[in-house]
Amino acid sequence: MSKSFLARLPLAANAVDRDYRSRDSDELLTDPATRFLVLKDGKALLDGPDALAFVDRVESAENLIYLGRATETGTPYFAAIVEDYEGEFGTLRTLGGTLSPLHATLFAEALAMANWHRATPFSPLSGAATTPAKGGWVLRDSESGAELFPRTDMAIIVGVTDDQDRLLLGSNAQWESHRYSLLAGFVEPGESLEAAVAREVFEESGIHVTNPRYLGSQPWPFPASLMIGFLATVDASRQSTLTPDGEEILDLRWFSRDELHAALGEILLPGPTSIARAIIEEWYGGPVEVAP
Repeated sequence: MSKSFLARLPLAANAVDRDYRSRDSDELLTDPATRFLVLKDGKALLDGPDALAFVDRVESAENLIYLGRATETGTPYFAAIVEDYEGEFGTLRTLGGTLSPLHATLFAEALAMANWHRATPFSPLSGAATTPAKGGWVLRDSESGAELFPRTDMAIIVGVTDDQDRLLLGSNAQWESHRYSLLAGFVEPGESLEAAVAREVFEESGIHVTNPRYLGSQPWPFPASLMIGFLATVDASRQSTLTPDGEEILDLRWFSRDELHAALGEILLPGPTSIARAIIEEWYGGPVEVAP
């Protein structure tokens, strides 16, 4: 993967030492160096338009999750999940592309863990309530004592190109009709990433692809995905008919670079926080911007 592509993945920075050995320690909660990232309703407390706020204590937290230490400074960080807190809050979707690598990494980690805690109040093994342990990285079944661990759902996302080097973009049924992005889908049990690329693209577009090439990955905690990016080309040896599946994908369009540039006033592309935007710009050859 090229450095230029890595630089386009704001949530993939490696700016936090997860410090798993300290997850059982209670001393970090009273360490004066420890800082807390406040999360409310999936949003983080802000300190200005493009920076997160970190506080030295939170009295009313429902849950505290140890995030680890900043790799450069060693500062320990917790996520503090709250119901009520005064201040301005922002979303990761909106802010991820403007945050520093440390802030983006902490926000993505905190949000993914908060989502897991919110989704797992009861054990799937017994139905009993779960209780957090090991800095929030384990939920224990209060009946059996079994330990539950965070889940990550793998999903592939693909930039498909044809023999003219045009890029395939689709409009999802859940979006505005003029928003277009890449084709994507979850990896199924017992399936390789490459097999998932071929299956998902065909299911959503009727296009057979070949030569999937891995580009990179980044977390997408909405609620718990890891987006794994590929480029693939249309398989010229097989007959394909461009056909939206009609359920998830309602429209499909091929774009040359000139055509995409000309269409920017009429269509919306994925935001700069997403790996979809990074893959589009990798194919495009640089930032995709609407002309003034």
